Formats: sequence, C-alpha cells, structure tokens
Amino acid sequence: MTLTLPAFDLAAFVKATLDEDLGVGLPGGGHDVTSESVIPADMRFAGLMDSRDAITVAGLPIAAAFFRALDPEMEIALLVEEGAQVGAGTDLMRITGNARAMLTAERSALNTVQHLSGIATLTRSYVDAMGGQATLLDTRKTIPGLRHLEKYAVRMGGAQNHRMGLWDAAMIKDNHVLVAGGVAEAVRRAREAGVQSIICEVDRIDQIEAALSAGASHLLLDNMTPDELRAAVALIAGRVPSEASGGVRLDTIAAIAATGVTYVSVGRLTQSAPAADIGLDFTPL
Repeated sequence: MTLTLPAFDLAAFVKATLDEDLGVGLPGGGHDVTSESVIPADMRFAGLMDSRDAITVAGLPIAAAFFRALDPEMEIALLVEEGAQVGAGTDLMRITGNARAMLTAERSALNTVQHLSGIATLTRSYVDAMGGQATLLDTRKTIPGLRHLEKYAVRMGGAQNHRMGLWDAAMIKDNHVLVAGGVAEAVRRAREAGVQSIICEVDRIDQIEAALSAGASHLLLDNMTPDELRAAVALIAGRVPSEASGGVRLDTIAAIAATGVTYVSVGRLTQSAPAADIGLDFTPL
C-alpha cells in the first residue's frame, strides 16, 4: 500500500516524531530507557493492531513507517485498505520484528493512526448524513504541521479538500472586505492582481450580485439559514459554485445540503474529531 502525499516529507515527520518521544537532544535523552532496561536486545515480538470500534481507516502506511524506521527488516502486513469502513474487532495490521523497536515506535504509530482514523470516521459520518446531496469540504482548521496528513484523512473519509493553504486560492473574508471598502472592491483587487481562483465570503443576500459582477469564482455563504441558502442558490443560478459554511453540525448538515449548494464546509472534521479506538497487542516469539 503506497502512500502519496505531495509536499509532505514522511521520513522527516517520522524522525521528528520519534526524536520527540525519545528526547533526542535533551540531557539524558535519545533512548527508550524502559525497553532497553527490560527487553533483551535480540528479542522478537509479533504484533496485531485492531479496531475496538467501527471506524473508517486512515494512516496505516504511516504507522508502518514508524516501525520500519527502527527496524528496517520489520515484517508488516496491512490487512485493510485505506478508507475502508470496518467493524469493531477488525484486524488492521500484523507486524513481526525486533521487540525493542516495536515498543519504542508503538505510541507514535498508534497516536497517528488513531488521530487520522478519527478524522476519517467523523468525515464519513457527515458524508453519510448528507445523503448524496452536495460535496463535503474541510477547512484550514488543522493542527500546525499536520495539515497534509489531516486533509489526507478527510479524503479517506469520503470528502474533498478545500484549499490547502493561503497560496492556492484567494479567500476574501469580512476583514478583507472591511479594509477594501466593500465586497466588489475586494474582489476587483484580487482579479486585477491576476488571482485565478477567488472565493468570496458573503453573509447577506445583497452582497451576492456585487461579488459575482466583480469576478468572484466561488461564493462562500456564511452562517445562512436553509431558507437564506435556497434564496442565495436561486440568485447565483449556477454561475459559480456555492458553499455553505459556519456552524454546520451533524444534525443540521442534511437540511443544509438539501438547499442546492455545491459544497458544505465543516471545520470540525479536523478541529474536533475524537481519536479512533485502536489497539496494538504484542506476543513474544
């Protein structure tokens, strides 16, 4: 199972995470004192990672990278595909190798796969609640340094990514509008600067035509009620994609998606997803 994450250095991430746990660079740091003092250097373990709840899986290849970083000869079998929806008690990964390496990498590997599977699982619940109406998007509300991984997990949960950062699209929000003096002027400035993708946030119906006339290529409809969203969609009339955003919850997303908007964006997919309950048990060989 190959993991492809453009612009993300997996080896550097694995090293930095392990170094943090091992205390590399700190006085007395740089080793796993428990495993080194308790586990013989040549001892081997077999390990089995499994789900304790029904989850959507994400991050197994990353977990495998932690183990292989400490034991390049580690035998690893990934037992389910990324993005798979599995029931409680499903075996996810089987590993065999050096016991010390397994124990040292265990927490970093589990933390990562639990976090990413948690995001994928929450995302899938929102996608399912939408019932095929509109497309679910994430936001930039990610943990610093983990954006590529968290947005990967969102994709594994069945949603699409919004912009990756500040560089790949203009997002004109209320403070930009305030400084520019209005929606139309803010959009005009972005267009004249040569920006191709211009997302403009509007929180009133009367801002829509001004934003479209100035050249917005995507409208973010902020904190509107379903009735307001339907009116906005009718006014936009398919000229650009529309996105409902702000305060979207699992119990309200179906009604929001049914208004005819192109997208619904939800910050809590990455900001508030609980970790998936995943365990890893070892057996001495």
